[in-house]
Amino acid sequence: MKIHEYQAKEVFGRFGVPVPKGMVCQTPEKAQSYARDLGRAVVVKAQVHVGGRGKAGGVKVARTPEEANEIASAILGMDIKGLSVRKVLCEPAIDIREEYYLGVALDRDSQRNTVIVSAAGGVDIEQVAEETPEKIARLPIDPLLGFQSWHALDVAKRGGLRSDILPQAAKTLRGLVAAYLASDANMAEINPLAVTSDGQVVAADGKMVIDDNALYRQEALQQYYEESEEDEIEAEAHRRGIQYVRLDGTVGVIGNGAGLVMTTLDEVSRAGGKAANFLDIGGGAKAELVRNSLEIVLMNPQVKSVFFNIFGGITRGDEVARGILQAYDELQLSVPIVIRLSGTMAEEGRRLLEGSPLIPAATMQEAAQKAVRLAA
Repeated sequence: MKIHEYQAKEVFGRFGVPVPKGMVCQTPEKAQSYARDLGRAVVVKAQVHVGGRGKAGGVKVARTPEEANEIASAILGMDIKGLSVRKVLCEPAIDIREEYYLGVALDRDSQRNTVIVSAAGGVDIEQVAEETPEKIARLPIDPLLGFQSWHALDVAKRGGLRSDILPQAAKTLRGLVAAYLASDANMAEINPLAVTSDGQVVAADGKMVIDDNALYRQEALQQYYEESEEDEIEAEAHRRGIQYVRLDGTVGVIGNGAGLVMTTLDEVSRAGGKAANFLDIGGGAKAELVRNSLEIVLMNPQVKSVFFNIFGGITRGDEVARGILQAYDELQLSVPIVIRLSGTMAEEGRRLLEGSPLIPAATMQEAAQKAVRLAA
């Protein structure tokens, strides 16, 4: 579950991270009132669950209350990567001398929570990793030792932070890690951690992603969930209990098992196409789940073909075939569907599909090539 910047800063603040004292505004008048009461320049920031707000015009500085009203009017209702801005965060504008990156995330390679620090703040950390990886310091957290003050000082120093701000930065980093762990997050970052002209550090931005599987024990964070901030198809899939992620291609992908689906995405790419989604029906999928999954995939108007890649273990090929046929009849489909069935009851499934308009394939590679060709 993604949460907004202002919500992340609320969480950070409870653990000693220095955050600006801002206000969430849903009307231009509220933004103007905040700026008037503050009596100084403010920054008006769109609150949506996507990156790139600044580049899209969703973050601007207002010098006067009237300008705050004008900027908020322009940002509210703005469309940023498909999401409509319904509220803005107004904060005191700060005189930034330097920008750093502080983060903590689950690293599946080391199987540990890993702290990340970089002197290249204000830029996507992925871009830094690609272009200047030497500017990034990492420290996997030992689950027995925890994250101690000397760990924070060490990784902050290796990350390129100046010696005179190391104590403040290390304290902030420990607060960030504490917030991350207490919230059952799988990612938390401050980008940038701003150093002001008077030498203070402040979290100028904040981001957190909470593990959905832990929400049952995070009652205070459940109130932050906003379905309207999700992709509408992903939200519908979530309501149906389907593991779906929308992508930007034209080949719909359905498989059983996350690893198989990821491999299927790669095969589509190798065949010269782009996947429109990730959808994992899991093990033991019944016909009704298969039908629902296909319906979810076809809610995306960009989908021009669908590639079913099923390797039967717990999942039975005949159940998958019944679900596809049921969906084909009920939904009156016109999009070509390519099916590769292998494993448990695959032969029975293929017999059920005989005589239908569905397109069989013997191998995953063959199916990917057919799906890509049909999508084009």
